Amino acid sequence: MVDQVTFVKDKDSVRNSGLADANQTLMKITAWVIMAIAVTLSLYQLYTAGVAALTALVQRSIHLGAILSLTFLLKPAFSKLRKDKFSFALFLDWILVALSIYCTFYICNNLTAIFERQGDWLFQDKIVSIIGTLLVLEACRRVIGFIMTAICAMSIVYAMFGTYMPELIIHKGYSIERIATTLWLTTEGIFGLPIGVAATFVFVFVLFGAILETTGGGAFFIDLAYALTGRFSGGPAKAAVVASGFMGSISGSAIGNVVATGSFTIPMMKKVGYRSHVAGAIEAAASTGGQLMPPIMGAGAFLMAEFTNTSYLTIIKVALVPAIMYYLTVLIFVHYEAEKFGLKGQPKESLPRVMTVIKNGLHFIIPVLILIYVLVSNYSPMMAGFIAVVSTLFISIIANFIRWALNNKNKTSLIGFGVSEFKLIIKALENGAKNAVMVSVACAAAGIIVGMISLTGMGLKFSSLVLDLSYGIKALAILLIGAASLVLGMGLPVTASYIVLATLAGPALMDMGVPIMVAHMIVFWYSQDANVTPPVSLASFAGAAIAKANPMKTAFTSWKLAKGLYIIPIVMAYRPLLGMGDNYELLHWEVMLTMITTTLGLVAFASAIERYFLRKATLFETLLFWLAAIGLFWPEYWADVAGLIALIIACALQKFYSITPTTTGMTNDK
Repeated sequence: MVDQVTFVKDKDSVRNSGLADANQTLMKITAWVIMAIAVTLSLYQLYTAGVAALTALVQRSIHLGAILSLTFLLKPAFSKLRKDKFSFALFLDWILVALSIYCTFYICNNLTAIFERQGDWLFQDKIVSIIGTLLVLEACRRVIGFIMTAICAMSIVYAMFGTYMPELIIHKGYSIERIATTLWLTTEGIFGLPIGVAATFVFVFVLFGAILETTGGGAFFIDLAYALTGRFSGGPAKAAVVASGFMGSISGSAIGNVVATGSFTIPMMKKVGYRSHVAGAIEAAASTGGQLMPPIMGAGAFLMAEFTNTSYLTIIKVALVPAIMYYLTVLIFVHYEAEKFGLKGQPKESLPRVMTVIKNGLHFIIPVLILIYVLVSNYSPMMAGFIAVVSTLFISIIANFIRWALNNKNKTSLIGFGVSEFKLIIKALENGAKNAVMVSVACAAAGIIVGMISLTGMGLKFSSLVLDLSYGIKALAILLIGAASLVLGMGLPVTASYIVLATLAGPALMDMGVPIMVAHMIVFWYSQDANVTPPVSLASFAGAAIAKANPMKTAFTSWKLAKGLYIIPIVMAYRPLLGMGDNYELLHWEVMLTMITTTLGLVAFASAIERYFLRKATLFETLLFWLAAIGLFWPEYWADVAGLIALIIACALQKFYSITPTTTGMTNDK
């Protein structure tokens, strides 16, 4: 009996050992396949960006096929499922990968025939289209969540059953065949403008950011920010703002910025006395500005260039000043927080020296300068991104080779150095493709929404609705758009939110006389607000997780810090803040005056919110700051003068009078 039990145990042990070995082998194979797809996709994107362009449908379908394959191999069907052992779910994932490859290969292989039989579809065309659309919906569910997937599904249902809709949004309705083939076999749906931008401009710049980060560029920009701001009052917080600006100008991802810079900046802020929720909120608000800061600005800026038929260089030019104003507002709030709680900077001795940081990381600045130069030289964004990626890799290899030559002392061979650099490049290429998964899936899913809006004519109906509800008042229309963006942002990534808002709300603003560039910039800014606006503010929640703070408390604090995100777009609608406009002629001094008054207005607004300038403000001084902010924002010269006078009086009272602890009045301390 004992021998039989022992035999059974040994048999089970062998079986379990065999399963463990099989699972380990399967995981290795999967990891190799993921790496192969990711690296191949990155090289393919570089080839099409800088060597040879392909037909739009071919370019986008190959890109999406690889992205879908990565999604199904990287993201489990459900959160509780594990990817480290064989299961039916994993077997199903491999089937989905095969279907993704086939459905996109079908387009490439039958491209000419598809163009020729537009509207006269074969049976296999319909089947492939239905399967391809379902694959995108499943990828969206895994990567982004149920909310955006539900919105995509609702848009399809709306297109199918238009005749049963309320009179305001009624239409004739379309068949499954028409919907599926429009979405999959044309450039009016999934393979429309959103995925086109993701498959060209966005991917190359995401890859640029991944290579810069992998080679040490992220750490360099963070160290530089600390070296520049660490010794000032609230230094770590100001460093967080500056570092997020640097990182955001490369990656353009709010949550990515929080995770990348927050892991360093948030503990530093807490160390010098910032409350946990404030530290997390500062990082969230600063990181949100990353998508507003040139030269990258996230995927939305590339989409804006396409939507407005404007060069990307123009987008950068008009976006720079408002982005600086946003960061200035955050810095002011941060400064007031530090002064109110007596938070001092770090000793100079404990901070990295500016020249040392620049000396060690000078080669990371060169690719950024090259990128700016090629953009200014009117190269296409794709070519600019290609040059930036190649120059980053080339300069990084040279810098590492010089270090190896100076410090090696015959410890490693040249072959060893080459192998290590090759592995670093492979890792960067792999990370670039993985980082692009969310944006590309979001753009593909947004293509479903945009395609159905276009097919049903919903865009014009929505524009009419906004015009009716706002009574033709621009400020009210902008507030309605802000509310819509907040609701959309709870379930959609920023890029998808911008696409939907630009399609639905952009025409309404233009009907009110807002120039197309200004209208899209307003929508672009408001599409960011879900990152820092309760109840669902993902950047704030990410900051709260790192700071170990209450998520909602962090969210409300970041909402306060990011007030420039809500004010500056309204100023854009009424004043020439962007330095351009179709309905009026602008003089340089008008643009400069707008920049000055808006900046002063933001200072007054922050002082009113915080009730602090040089010291805690009295009720009368706070009222003056509020009046100054309103006057400086108001689009009339007399209001600017009145606001400036109120601000001067408030600042003078703060400077020359102080409040003693023994009285509620003011004591003259001249």
